[in-house]
Amino acid sequence: MDQGNTAFVLISAALVLLMTPGLAFFYGGMVKAKSVVSMMMLSFGSLGLIAVLWVLYGYSIAFSNGGTDTFVGIDGWFGLDTNFLGLTQQVHDSLNPAEGVVYPSLAFVSFQATFAIITVALISGAIADRAKFGAWMVFAGLWATIVYFPVANWVFNFTLTDGKVTDGGWIVYNLGVIDFAGGTAVHINAGAAGLALAIILGKRFGFSKGINQPHNVPLTLLGVALLWFGWFGFNAGSEVAADGIASLAFINTIGAPAAAMLGWIIIEKIKHGKATSIGAGSGAVAGLVAITPACASLDPIWALVLGLIAGALCALAIDLKFALGFDDSLDVVGIHLVGGIVGTLYIGIFGNNVGAAFGFGFHQLAMQALGAGAVLVYSFVLALIIGFIVEKTIGFRVKAEDEIAGIDTVVHGEEAYAFGADRG
Repeated sequence: MDQGNTAFVLISAALVLLMTPGLAFFYGGMVKAKSVVSMMMLSFGSLGLIAVLWVLYGYSIAFSNGGTDTFVGIDGWFGLDTNFLGLTQQVHDSLNPAEGVVYPSLAFVSFQATFAIITVALISGAIADRAKFGAWMVFAGLWATIVYFPVANWVFNFTLTDGKVTDGGWIVYNLGVIDFAGGTAVHINAGAAGLALAIILGKRFGFSKGINQPHNVPLTLLGVALLWFGWFGFNAGSEVAADGIASLAFINTIGAPAAAMLGWIIIEKIKHGKATSIGAGSGAVAGLVAITPACASLDPIWALVLGLIAGALCALAIDLKFALGFDDSLDVVGIHLVGGIVGTLYIGIFGNNVGAAFGFGFHQLAMQALGAGAVLVYSFVLALIIGFIVEKTIGFRVKAEDEIAGIDTVVHGEEAYAFGADRG
Protein backbone atom coordinates (compact mmCIF):
# COMPACT_ATOMS: atom_id res chain seq x y z
CA MET A 1 0.00 0.00 0.00
CA ASP A 2 0.98 3.62 -0.49
CA GLN A 3 1.55 4.81 3.07
CA GLY A 4 1.61 8.46 1.97
CA ASN A 5 -1.88 8.32 0.46
CA THR A 6 -3.12 6.24 3.38
CA ALA A 7 -1.87 8.87 5.81
CA PHE A 8 -3.41 11.60 3.66
CA VAL A 9 -6.87 9.98 3.72
CA LEU A 10 -6.72 9.28 7.47
CA ILE A 11 -5.57 12.82 8.30
CA SER A 12 -8.28 14.24 6.03
CA ALA A 13 -10.87 12.14 7.88
CA ALA A 14 -9.65 13.52 11.20
CA LEU A 15 -9.87 17.07 9.85
CA VAL A 16 -13.45 16.57 8.67
CA LEU A 17 -14.42 15.03 12.00
CA LEU A 18 -13.10 18.18 13.70
CA MET A 19 -15.59 20.18 11.66
CA THR A 20 -18.54 18.91 13.71
CA PRO A 21 -17.23 20.27 17.04
CA GLY A 22 -16.26 23.38 15.06
CA LEU A 23 -19.84 23.64 13.87
CA ALA A 24 -21.01 23.30 17.47
CA PHE A 25 -18.90 26.33 18.42
CA PHE A 26 -20.04 28.26 15.32
CA TYR A 27 -23.70 27.64 16.08
CA GLY A 28 -23.31 27.82 19.86
CA GLY A 29 -21.97 31.37 19.87
CA MET A 30 -24.91 32.64 17.84
CA VAL A 31 -27.76 31.52 20.11
CA LYS A 32 -28.93 32.80 23.49
CA ALA A 33 -26.62 32.19 26.44
CA LYS A 34 -29.25 29.94 28.03
CA SER A 35 -29.53 27.78 24.89
CA VAL A 36 -25.88 27.26 23.97
CA VAL A 37 -25.56 23.82 25.60
CA SER A 38 -28.65 22.62 23.79
CA MET A 39 -27.40 24.00 20.49
CA MET A 40 -23.99 22.37 20.79
CA MET A 41 -25.52 19.07 21.88
CA LEU A 42 -27.44 18.85 18.61
CA SER A 43 -24.06 18.64 16.84
CA PHE A 44 -22.50 16.25 19.35
CA GLY A 45 -25.64 14.12 19.33
CA SER A 46 -25.33 13.86 15.56
CA LEU A 47 -21.72 12.81 15.90
CA GLY A 48 -22.58 10.00 18.30
CA LEU A 49 -25.65 8.69 16.49
CA ILE A 50 -24.58 8.94 12.86
CA ALA A 51 -21.16 7.40 13.49
CA VAL A 52 -22.86 4.33 14.96
CA LEU A 53 -25.42 4.11 12.15
CA TRP A 54 -22.66 4.46 9.56
CA VAL A 55 -20.84 1.42 10.92
CA LEU A 56 -24.04 -0.59 11.33
CA TYR A 57 -25.56 -0.01 7.90
CA GLY A 58 -24.94 3.50 6.54
CA TYR A 59 -21.82 2.61 4.58
CA SER A 60 -23.52 -0.48 3.19
CA ILE A 61 -26.31 1.68 1.75
CA ALA A 62 -24.16 4.57 0.54
CA PHE A 63 -21.44 2.47 -1.08
CA SER A 64 -23.22 -0.60 -2.29
CA ASN A 65 -21.93 -2.30 -5.41
CA GLY A 66 -25.25 -1.91 -7.19
CA GLY A 67 -25.22 -1.41 -10.94
CA THR A 68 -25.90 1.76 -12.84
CA ASP A 69 -29.65 1.24 -12.76
CA THR A 70 -29.80 0.82 -8.98
CA PHE A 71 -31.72 3.59 -7.19
CA VAL A 72 -29.90 2.62 -4.02
CA GLY A 73 -28.33 -0.75 -3.31
CA ILE A 74 -27.72 -2.72 -0.15
CA ASP A 75 -24.49 -4.66 0.22
CA GLY A 76 -24.99 -6.32 3.55
CA TRP A 77 -27.15 -4.81 6.24
CA PHE A 78 -24.93 -4.87 9.25
CA GLY A 79 -21.44 -3.95 10.35
CA LEU A 80 -19.62 -2.90 7.18
CA ASP A 81 -20.68 -5.63 4.78
CA THR A 82 -20.85 -9.40 4.95
CA ASN A 83 -18.85 -11.58 7.30
CA PHE A 84 -15.65 -13.09 5.95
CA LEU A 85 -13.76 -15.71 8.01
CA GLY A 86 -14.71 -13.98 11.25
CA LEU A 87 -13.90 -10.54 9.88
CA THR A 88 -16.20 -8.08 8.14
CA GLN A 89 -15.38 -7.67 4.46
CA GLN A 90 -13.97 -4.18 4.97
CA VAL A 91 -11.64 -5.34 7.75
CA HIS A 92 -10.48 -8.28 5.64
CA ASP A 93 -9.85 -6.04 2.62
CA SER A 94 -7.91 -3.56 4.76
CA LEU A 95 -5.69 -6.19 6.34
CA ASN A 96 -5.28 -8.20 3.13
CA PRO A 97 -5.35 -5.67 0.30
CA ALA A 98 -5.62 -6.75 -3.31
CA GLU A 99 -2.85 -5.93 -5.74
CA GLY A 100 -2.91 -2.30 -6.80
CA VAL A 101 -4.88 -1.03 -3.78
CA VAL A 102 -3.18 2.15 -2.52
CA TYR A 103 -5.00 2.68 0.78
CA PRO A 104 -7.06 0.47 3.11
CA SER A 105 -10.79 0.40 2.41
CA LEU A 106 -11.43 1.24 6.06
CA ALA A 107 -9.63 4.55 5.55
CA PHE A 108 -12.24 5.50 2.95
CA VAL A 109 -15.05 4.17 5.16
CA SER A 110 -13.82 6.42 7.96
CA PHE A 111 -13.43 9.44 5.68
CA GLN A 112 -16.97 9.16 4.37
CA ALA A 113 -18.36 8.61 7.87
CA THR A 114 -17.30 12.13 8.79
CA PHE A 115 -19.26 13.53 5.82
CA ALA A 116 -22.43 11.83 7.03
CA ILE A 117 -21.91 13.24 10.53
CA ILE A 118 -21.36 16.86 9.53
CA THR A 119 -24.24 16.84 7.02
CA VAL A 120 -26.78 15.88 9.68
CA ALA A 121 -25.31 18.34 12.19
CA LEU A 122 -25.62 21.21 9.69
CA ILE A 123 -29.42 20.91 9.69
CA SER A 124 -29.65 21.71 13.40
CA GLY A 125 -28.87 25.40 12.89
CA ALA A 126 -32.31 25.91 11.38
CA ILE A 127 -34.11 24.94 14.62
CA ALA A 128 -31.95 26.63 17.26
CA ASP A 129 -33.43 27.70 20.62
CA ARG A 130 -36.59 25.59 20.37
CA ALA A 131 -35.94 21.88 19.63
CA LYS A 132 -36.13 18.89 21.96
CA PHE A 133 -32.94 16.87 22.01
CA GLY A 134 -34.68 13.48 21.93
CA ALA A 135 -36.89 14.49 19.03
CA TRP A 136 -33.84 15.77 17.15
CA MET A 137 -32.08 12.44 17.62
CA VAL A 138 -35.08 10.55 16.25
CA PHE A 139 -35.26 12.88 13.26
CA ALA A 140 -31.50 12.69 12.68
CA GLY A 141 -31.50 8.89 12.62
CA LEU A 142 -34.47 8.66 10.27
CA TRP A 143 -33.25 11.42 7.94
CA ALA A 144 -29.77 9.95 7.70
CA THR A 145 -31.21 6.53 6.88
CA ILE A 146 -33.85 7.60 4.38
CA VAL A 147 -32.19 10.66 2.86
CA TYR A 148 -28.45 11.07 3.42
CA PHE A 149 -27.29 7.49 2.91
CA PRO A 150 -29.19 7.10 -0.40
CA VAL A 151 -28.11 10.55 -1.66
CA ALA A 152 -24.50 9.73 -0.81
CA ASN A 153 -24.95 6.65 -2.99
CA TRP A 154 -26.19 8.80 -5.87
CA VAL A 155 -23.29 11.26 -5.65
CA PHE A 156 -20.23 9.68 -4.01
CA ASN A 157 -20.48 6.04 -5.09
CA PHE A 158 -18.82 5.70 -8.49
CA THR A 159 -16.08 3.90 -10.39
CA LEU A 160 -13.37 5.79 -12.26
CA THR A 161 -11.64 4.29 -15.30
CA ASP A 162 -8.96 6.38 -17.00
CA GLY A 163 -10.30 9.46 -15.29
CA LYS A 164 -13.91 8.93 -16.41
CA VAL A 165 -16.91 7.78 -14.37
CA THR A 166 -17.85 4.36 -15.75
CA ASP A 167 -20.36 3.20 -13.13
CA GLY A 168 -22.06 4.46 -10.00
CA GLY A 169 -24.89 6.46 -8.53
CA TRP A 170 -27.36 7.96 -10.99
CA ILE A 171 -26.57 11.62 -10.31
CA VAL A 172 -22.85 11.32 -10.92
CA TYR A 173 -23.01 8.57 -13.57
CA ASN A 174 -26.26 8.92 -15.49
CA LEU A 175 -26.52 12.71 -15.28
CA GLY A 176 -22.79 13.37 -15.20
CA VAL A 177 -23.06 15.95 -12.42
CA ILE A 178 -19.73 17.26 -11.16
CA ASP A 179 -19.70 17.47 -7.38
CA PHE A 180 -16.19 16.93 -6.09
CA ALA A 181 -16.78 17.14 -2.35
CA GLY A 182 -20.50 17.44 -1.65
CA GLY A 183 -22.29 20.57 -2.83
CA THR A 184 -25.38 18.46 -3.52
CA ALA A 185 -25.05 15.55 -1.10
CA VAL A 186 -23.97 17.71 1.85
CA HIS A 187 -24.96 21.35 1.55
CA ILE A 188 -28.06 21.38 -0.67
CA ASN A 189 -29.20 18.24 1.13
CA ALA A 190 -28.80 19.77 4.59
CA GLY A 191 -30.10 23.19 3.54
CA ALA A 192 -33.31 21.75 2.10
CA ALA A 193 -33.88 19.68 5.25
CA GLY A 194 -33.23 22.74 7.39
CA LEU A 195 -35.88 24.67 5.49
CA ALA A 196 -38.39 21.85 6.04
CA LEU A 197 -37.72 21.71 9.79
CA ALA A 198 -37.92 25.50 10.12
CA ILE A 199 -41.41 25.28 8.63
CA ILE A 200 -42.43 22.34 10.87
CA LEU A 201 -41.24 23.91 14.13
CA GLY A 202 -42.43 27.41 13.33
CA LYS A 203 -40.99 30.73 14.43
CA ARG A 204 -39.28 31.48 17.71
CA PHE A 205 -41.06 33.80 20.10
CA GLY A 206 -40.21 37.37 19.19
CA PHE A 207 -38.92 36.39 15.75
CA SER A 208 -37.99 39.57 13.91
CA LYS A 209 -34.96 41.12 12.29
CA GLY A 210 -32.26 42.05 14.81
CA ILE A 211 -33.95 40.69 17.93
CA ASN A 212 -31.78 37.58 18.33
CA GLN A 213 -28.14 38.62 18.64
CA PRO A 214 -25.15 36.28 19.08
CA HIS A 215 -24.37 35.87 22.76
CA ASN A 216 -20.67 35.04 22.26
CA VAL A 217 -18.95 36.34 19.13
CA PRO A 218 -15.49 34.86 19.95
CA LEU A 219 -17.08 31.41 20.30
CA THR A 220 -18.57 31.72 16.83
CA LEU A 221 -15.29 32.89 15.31
CA LEU A 222 -13.50 29.97 16.94
CA GLY A 223 -16.03 27.75 15.20
CA VAL A 224 -15.31 29.42 11.87
CA ALA A 225 -11.58 28.82 12.35
CA LEU A 226 -12.11 25.12 13.12
CA LEU A 227 -14.50 24.71 10.21
CA TRP A 228 -12.08 26.32 7.76
CA PHE A 229 -9.20 24.22 9.07
CA GLY A 230 -11.22 21.03 8.79
CA TRP A 231 -12.50 21.97 5.33
CA PHE A 232 -9.07 21.31 3.83
CA GLY A 233 -9.67 17.66 4.66
CA PHE A 234 -13.20 17.96 3.29
CA ASN A 235 -12.16 19.32 -0.11
CA ALA A 236 -8.57 18.27 -0.75
CA GLY A 237 -9.19 14.96 1.00
CA SER A 238 -11.95 14.10 -1.47
CA GLU A 239 -9.25 13.35 -4.02
CA VAL A 240 -8.16 10.50 -1.65
CA ALA A 241 -4.64 11.00 -2.94
CA ALA A 242 -1.91 13.51 -2.18
CA ASP A 243 -1.53 14.80 -5.75
CA GLY A 244 -2.01 17.80 -7.99
CA ILE A 245 -5.80 17.72 -7.91
CA ALA A 246 -5.72 17.76 -4.10
CA SER A 247 -3.36 20.74 -4.31
CA LEU A 248 -5.76 22.59 -6.60
CA ALA A 249 -8.63 21.88 -4.22
CA PHE A 250 -6.45 23.09 -1.34
CA ILE A 251 -5.57 26.48 -2.82
CA ASN A 252 -9.18 27.02 -3.88
CA THR A 253 -10.23 26.27 -0.31
CA ILE A 254 -8.02 29.18 0.72
CA GLY A 255 -9.02 31.61 -2.00
CA ALA A 256 -12.79 31.20 -2.36
CA PRO A 257 -13.73 31.65 1.31
CA ALA A 258 -11.34 34.57 1.63
CA ALA A 259 -13.04 36.28 -1.31
CA ALA A 260 -16.47 35.36 0.05
CA MET A 261 -15.61 36.99 3.35
CA LEU A 262 -14.90 40.21 1.47
CA GLY A 263 -18.08 39.87 -0.58
CA TRP A 264 -20.22 39.43 2.54
CA ILE A 265 -18.78 42.36 4.49
CA ILE A 266 -19.05 44.63 1.43
CA ILE A 267 -22.78 43.89 1.33
CA GLU A 268 -22.99 44.50 5.08
CA LYS A 269 -21.23 47.82 4.74
CA ILE A 270 -23.55 48.92 1.94
CA LYS A 271 -26.73 47.78 3.72
CA HIS A 272 -25.97 48.57 7.35
CA GLY A 273 -22.93 50.84 7.36
CA LYS A 274 -20.79 48.38 9.33
CA ALA A 275 -18.77 45.26 8.53
CA THR A 276 -19.26 42.79 11.40
CA SER A 277 -17.10 39.92 12.61
CA ILE A 278 -20.10 37.58 12.45
CA GLY A 279 -20.56 38.66 8.85
CA ALA A 280 -16.92 37.98 8.07
CA GLY A 281 -17.17 34.51 9.61
CA SER A 282 -20.45 33.75 7.87
CA GLY A 283 -18.97 34.93 4.59
CA ALA A 284 -16.03 32.58 4.95
CA VAL A 285 -18.39 29.67 5.59
CA ALA A 286 -20.50 30.66 2.57
CA GLY A 287 -17.37 30.59 0.42
CA LEU A 288 -16.38 27.20 1.80
CA VAL A 289 -19.83 25.87 0.95
CA ALA A 290 -19.76 27.25 -2.60
CA ILE A 291 -16.28 25.96 -3.42
CA THR A 292 -17.01 22.46 -2.09
CA PRO A 293 -18.45 21.01 -5.32
CA ALA A 294 -16.20 23.09 -7.56
CA CYS A 295 -12.83 22.99 -5.82
CA ALA A 296 -11.20 20.64 -8.35
CA SER A 297 -12.91 22.13 -11.41
CA LEU A 298 -11.83 25.78 -11.25
CA ASP A 299 -8.65 27.69 -11.84
CA PRO A 300 -7.82 29.73 -8.70
CA ILE A 301 -8.83 33.03 -10.29
CA TRP A 302 -12.32 31.68 -11.02
CA ALA A 303 -12.48 30.31 -7.49
CA LEU A 304 -11.95 33.86 -6.22
CA VAL A 305 -14.79 35.09 -8.42
CA LEU A 306 -17.04 32.30 -7.14
CA GLY A 307 -16.20 33.24 -3.56
CA LEU A 308 -16.97 36.90 -4.13
CA ILE A 309 -20.31 36.07 -5.76
CA ALA A 310 -21.27 33.49 -3.13
CA GLY A 311 -20.39 35.79 -0.23
CA ALA A 312 -22.51 38.61 -1.65
CA LEU A 313 -25.47 36.40 -2.62
CA CYS A 314 -25.55 34.56 0.70
CA ALA A 315 -25.37 37.86 2.59
CA LEU A 316 -28.49 38.90 0.71
CA ALA A 317 -30.15 35.48 0.97
CA ILE A 318 -30.20 35.38 4.77
CA ASP A 319 -32.98 37.99 4.67
CA LEU A 320 -35.23 35.60 2.74
CA LYS A 321 -36.50 34.21 6.04
CA PHE A 322 -37.92 37.61 6.96
CA ALA A 323 -39.41 38.16 3.53
CA LEU A 324 -40.94 34.68 3.30
CA GLY A 325 -41.75 34.17 6.97
CA PHE A 326 -39.79 31.05 7.96
CA ASP A 327 -37.47 31.07 10.97
CA ASP A 328 -34.18 29.57 9.81
CA SER A 329 -32.46 30.44 13.08
CA LEU A 330 -28.80 30.34 12.04
CA ASP A 331 -29.12 30.75 8.27
CA VAL A 332 -28.74 27.16 7.11
CA VAL A 333 -30.89 28.01 4.09
CA GLY A 334 -29.17 31.31 3.32
CA ILE A 335 -25.65 29.87 3.57
CA HIS A 336 -25.77 26.14 2.84
CA LEU A 337 -28.71 25.80 0.48
CA VAL A 338 -28.01 28.99 -1.48
CA GLY A 339 -24.23 28.58 -1.33
CA GLY A 340 -24.46 24.93 -2.39
CA ILE A 341 -26.67 25.83 -5.36
CA VAL A 342 -24.40 28.69 -6.43
CA GLY A 343 -21.27 26.52 -6.30
CA THR A 344 -22.92 23.60 -8.09
CA LEU A 345 -24.30 25.74 -10.94
CA TYR A 346 -21.10 27.77 -11.26
CA ILE A 347 -19.28 24.66 -12.52
CA GLY A 348 -21.55 24.60 -15.55
CA ILE A 349 -20.49 28.14 -16.43
CA PHE A 350 -16.82 28.42 -15.44
CA GLY A 351 -15.73 24.81 -14.84
CA ASN A 352 -12.58 23.66 -16.61
CA ASN A 353 -13.36 21.78 -19.84
CA VAL A 354 -17.14 21.94 -19.26
CA GLY A 355 -18.10 25.58 -18.66
CA ALA A 356 -20.42 27.44 -21.02
CA ALA A 357 -18.24 30.54 -20.67
CA PHE A 358 -15.40 28.64 -22.35
CA GLY A 359 -17.43 27.47 -25.32
CA PHE A 360 -18.56 24.06 -24.05
CA GLY A 361 -22.29 24.79 -24.26
CA PHE A 362 -24.96 24.63 -21.58
CA HIS A 363 -25.33 20.86 -21.25
CA GLN A 364 -23.23 20.67 -18.08
CA LEU A 365 -25.09 23.59 -16.53
CA ALA A 366 -28.40 21.84 -17.23
CA MET A 367 -27.16 18.62 -15.63
CA GLN A 368 -25.84 20.53 -12.61
CA ALA A 369 -29.23 22.19 -12.18
CA LEU A 370 -31.09 18.90 -12.56
CA GLY A 371 -28.89 17.14 -9.98
CA ALA A 372 -29.16 20.02 -7.51
CA GLY A 373 -32.92 20.19 -7.96
CA ALA A 374 -33.37 16.46 -7.48
CA VAL A 375 -31.49 16.45 -4.17
CA LEU A 376 -33.27 19.61 -2.99
CA VAL A 377 -36.75 18.23 -3.64
CA TYR A 378 -35.99 14.75 -2.30
CA SER A 379 -34.48 16.07 0.93
CA PHE A 380 -37.10 18.78 1.49
CA VAL A 381 -40.11 16.52 0.98
CA LEU A 382 -38.83 13.66 3.11
CA ALA A 383 -37.55 15.98 5.87
CA LEU A 384 -40.98 17.63 5.91
CA ILE A 385 -42.67 14.24 6.28
CA ILE A 386 -40.25 12.95 8.93
CA GLY A 387 -40.39 16.21 10.87
CA PHE A 388 -44.18 16.26 10.75
CA ILE A 389 -44.39 12.69 12.08
CA VAL A 390 -41.95 13.44 14.91
CA GLU A 391 -43.86 16.63 15.82
CA LYS A 392 -47.23 14.87 15.87
CA THR A 393 -46.03 11.84 17.85
CA ILE A 394 -43.43 12.79 20.46
CA GLY A 395 -43.35 16.55 19.85
CA PHE A 396 -40.39 18.36 18.31
CA ARG A 397 -40.63 21.77 19.97
CA VAL A 398 -40.12 22.54 23.66
CA LYS A 399 -42.79 24.24 25.75
CA ALA A 400 -43.27 27.96 25.23
CA GLU A 401 -42.18 28.90 28.75
CA ASP A 402 -39.00 26.82 28.43
CA GLU A 403 -38.13 28.38 25.12
CA ILE A 404 -38.53 31.89 26.50
CA ALA A 405 -36.46 31.14 29.59
CA GLY A 406 -33.76 29.23 27.70
CA ILE A 407 -33.76 25.49 27.27
CA ASP A 408 -30.38 24.35 28.61
CA THR A 409 -31.44 23.61 32.18
CA VAL A 410 -34.78 22.08 31.16
CA VAL A 411 -33.44 19.80 28.42
CA HIS A 412 -29.95 19.00 29.71
CA GLY A 413 -29.84 20.15 33.34
CA GLU A 414 -26.76 22.27 32.62
CA GLU A 415 -25.74 25.88 32.12
CA ALA A 416 -23.02 27.01 29.75
CA TYR A 417 -21.71 29.69 32.10
CA ALA A 418 -21.48 29.40 35.89
CA PHE A 419 -21.38 32.84 37.48
CA GLY A 420 -21.32 33.77 41.16
CA ALA A 421 -19.10 33.14 44.15
CA ASP A 422 -21.03 30.02 45.17
CA ARG A 423 -19.95 28.28 41.95
CA GLY A 424 -16.25 28.47 42.47
